[in-house]
Formats: sequence, structure tokens, C-alpha cells
Amino acid sequence: MKDINTLKNMLNTKTLNFVLLTIATGGIYPMMWLYLNQRKMTEELKNDFIAKDYPLWLAVVTGLGWLLSDVGIAINSYDATIFDLMARILSLASGIMLIVWAFKAKTALQAYALNEFKFELKMNPFYTFIFNVYYIVYCINDMESELQKHKIIFSQQKS
Repeated sequence: MKDINTLKNMLNTKTLNFVLLTIATGGIYPMMWLYLNQRKMTEELKNDFIAKDYPLWLAVVTGLGWLLSDVGIAINSYDATIFDLMARILSLASGIMLIVWAFKAKTALQAYALNEFKFELKMNPFYTFIFNVYYIVYCINDMESELQKHKIIFSQQKS
């Protein structure tokens, strides 16, 4: 049987460190993390739950939003310009892209737990929506304790 911590060890990302690095890098770290770890996740999960170049497109959309925001401020810092509007739209699009990634990763992670370790990994859809990538990292790190809970509950139901 495979080790439940294989994915956790491959990614080697503690949730608190992930949050702190996001704050320290001004929001860039999750995109870097996705770019570096997307392939590892799809290989271990044996599920191409999202396109391989998705993290790259997320970075492009986010970066263009930030660039257009700066251009809008440089042109006119008092009134909204078309650049500001486009920056808001791209910012919204990047947020939606993160949420889409999180729900697809959630589904793939649950299928992985069920197929490889024969237990249902319960993940809260509300937390997935609100915390997206952070919640996925948390759930990956917490899979071992969830498996232990499942074993305890399952052994009590048998007797």
C-alpha cells in the first residue's frame, strides 16, 4: 500500500509558511507554487485535472491586471479609466481561475484518497471557495489524520 504522505512530502509545503510567503511576496507566491507543483500533483494523483499551462495563464492574467492598474493610476490617479476597468476585470478573472483550480484539485484529491487509500476525504466546498489554494494545501497536509479518523470510525462500526 502506498504511503498517505507521499503527496505531502513531494510538495513539502506547510500551510502557515504558504500563507506567510503569500503575504511576504505580495500575492505572487501562490502562482509560483502552482507553477512549480502542478505537474507533481497531477503525476501523483494520476489525474490531469487541469491543463498543464493553467498556472502560466493565471500568472499572465494576474500580471496584466496589475500592469493595467499601474497604467491607469499613472494616467489619472483621481478618475477611473478604461485601464482601471480592465484591471478590475482581470483581477476578478484571476480570482475565478484560482477558485476553478481549487475545485478541480478538490475533486482530484478526493478521488485519489478514495482510489488509493479507500477512504472518503471530506472537504468543505465553502472553504474551498473562500480559501481555494490554501485550503487544498491544508487538506493535503491533513490527509494522514483524516485517514486515521476514518480507520477509527470504521473499526468502531464493525464491532
